[in-house]
Amino acid sequence: MQMHIQRLERPIIRAASAQCFARWNAASVFQGHRRVASPNHLLSRPKRSMQQQARASGTDPSDPFNAYMDKELTVHGAPEGPLKGLTFAVKDLFDVAGHLTGFGNPVWLETHPPAARTAPAVQALLDAGATLRGKTHMDELAYSLNGENVHYGTPINPAAPGRIPGGSSSGSAVAVACGDVDIGLGTDTGGSIRVPAAFCGLLGIRPTWGRVSAECTAALAPSFTTPGWFARDASVLRAAGSVLLDPASRGPTRLVRWLVARDAFALADPSTGRAIYDSLSANFPQVVEVLGNPTEVDVAAPLAAEGLGKFVDWMGVFRVCQGFEVWREHGSWVTSHNPEFGPGIRERFAMAAAITTDQLEAASAQRSRIRSHMVEVLGQDGLLAVPTAPGPAPLVDTPPADLDAWRTRLISLTSIAGLAGLPQVNLPIAQLDGLPVGLGLIGPPGSDEALLEITERLMAVLPPQPPRK
Repeated sequence: MQMHIQRLERPIIRAASAQCFARWNAASVFQGHRRVASPNHLLSRPKRSMQQQARASGTDPSDPFNAYMDKELTVHGAPEGPLKGLTFAVKDLFDVAGHLTGFGNPVWLETHPPAARTAPAVQALLDAGATLRGKTHMDELAYSLNGENVHYGTPINPAAPGRIPGGSSSGSAVAVACGDVDIGLGTDTGGSIRVPAAFCGLLGIRPTWGRVSAECTAALAPSFTTPGWFARDASVLRAAGSVLLDPASRGPTRLVRWLVARDAFALADPSTGRAIYDSLSANFPQVVEVLGNPTEVDVAAPLAAEGLGKFVDWMGVFRVCQGFEVWREHGSWVTSHNPEFGPGIRERFAMAAAITTDQLEAASAQRSRIRSHMVEVLGQDGLLAVPTAPGPAPLVDTPPADLDAWRTRLISLTSIAGLAGLPQVNLPIAQLDGLPVGLGLIGPPGSDEALLEITERLMAVLPPQPPRK
């Protein structure tokens, strides 16, 4: 669907305390695109059982936010360890020995046996002293960023009731956001940690691809998918990283060159960019002590001659590479069992099935070029600031066709780190009309520990967000 784009220029008056924004050209960075969507009707959805409807409406008293697939699953952690006393929940694509893994779809649940062993990422948290408190809902086969599951309902976003929680790690995000657990373990393929973190007002990290074991997980697209996690507290987010991240692949430890992606902020709603700017400006001298002085860059523009000069071009590369891999991994199961997917999911699988090897080869070459370009941009000390999402969470049950333009902008942003396998954190530093919006920070490969340290320091100097209603 072709969308009309209107460019809005919004000059921003700088506070006196922010005079050292020498290179942060607010009038250009914090502007965006408004997209006028055409009205469309919802696709028809299969009927849900009374139990599923109860879950979706939050009427199950044991799970009022509909976060869990199995809330009774409990595995106690080691008696001692750096995470002693903390609790966590896991997305229902991580194996737990002796238990079924549902992967967000009832047919998958019925056609797979109980897990033979526990996923190493889950075991690492247990060995560090944390206690597992339940398996959480997710989008079907992790192939969405919404958090709406036609079979199990939509987890309620505690930070923005009536709006989607984000997916596909929806339940893990909601379990943390509502205060049930301290850590939510999920996965991120195309934004499935970063987007729910932004929508639910949480800290979240997509690690460098390969730094956290993905063994014993039902991954959507293995060359993109990485385990990641949520927390409400920056020290907890960092502590979880200390036991999940492979120390042998640790990279740069000092990120002192703060880059602001002007072309990424152009994809966000102007009001979202302004909210992030205002939050950083409030204690700007302290922010500079953590991040250094900001420098604006156009990240994608240098690749224009190669057909990759805009992030929407990168999104196209991502969709081809991911889609081909999705069908290679799961196509035979889909063909054999013909599961009834919900709207959006079924269309994506149909798209994935139609991708040719010629398309894959071309997109794979572009993916390699994007990765080398990003590694060059960041070097060993760069830190790239982007809006995690174009704006606050959309309303629940927004017609899929109306989400097309939004999804294009969203994946254009999340594909920056995803295509290059880079670590990215979401910092819930701002609100817009009471709804969370997040700042994304992307680092070089292996810089996860440095990102987590910066996150802890930055959250300590930024103004606290108003309490959730």
